[in-house]
Formats: sequence, structure tokens, C-alpha cells
Amino acid sequence: MIVRRFMPEDFSSVLELEQESFQDHNPFLYTEFYESNPDGFLVAELDGRVVGFAVGLITPEHEGWVFTLSVKSDFRRRGIGGMLLGALIELFMQMKVPRVKLEVRVSNVTAQRLYSRFGFVASRLVPGYYADAEDAIVMVKTLSPGPAV
Repeated sequence: MIVRRFMPEDFSSVLELEQESFQDHNPFLYTEFYESNPDGFLVAELDGRVVGFAVGLITPEHEGWVFTLSVKSDFRRRGIGGMLLGALIELFMQMKVPRVKLEVRVSNVTAQRLYSRFGFVASRLVPGYYADAEDAIVMVKTLSPGPAV
């Protein structure tokens, strides 16, 4: 298993995974991420196959933002999401951002547990955040010098 930067030939695999994982689908968004932020667009590859991806951005407030993280359903619970999240946190630490945030569905308890293990804490609730009107929990992690979690 390796975590590496996204490459254009990964595009169809990422789109397939994105459609499997998320209700809101916008393929053009991933092209923009790659063009504007290639360092923060990561994929997890196993035996030459993309089995997960994550996108992290720096906000105008100079905070890290985990925009998305997804693992193919038949590869979940194998530590792949943690590897991707850890790689993003390490990237944010190298960029010397003071904190990282993300949004997670209220119903996605599995993801909330993963984020909590990496030191994210619930900050606030955003009612109706998602297109289907489900609420989101904003989770935040304060970064400090030293190795990533």
C-alpha cells in the first residue's frame, strides 16, 4: 500500500470512487483540485489500483481543510483512511498551518471515530450542510510542532 500524489491517469478511478462514496457528485471539482493544488490531492494505491483518495486545501485564513477523504467500500477498515488522513496532516504540518478542519455527516459515525483518533474534536454543528439537508459536524485539530499523529 502506498499513498502518493494524484496523477491524471488516476482520474477515472477517483471519479468512480467518488460516485460510490458521495451523494453530491461534481467531476469537474477534482480537475480543479489537481490544477490548483496538486500537493494536497492524494491517492492510496494497492497492487496498482486506486482504493482511496483525499484532498486537503489551505483556506484563505491559512488553515488546513480536509475537503474529502474516501476509501473504496471493499477496502474499508484496513487503515487506508488513516494513512490518507495522516499524510494530509503531515502535509499541513510542513506548511505550518495552525489547525485543520473538516466537515462530516452527523450520520457518519465511523468517519467521526477515525477523525477523533487523529485528534479532531467536534467544534460545531452546521444544520442542512449537505445537499440532502443532512447536518454536518465541523471537527477541528490544532497542530503543534513535531510528528503527525
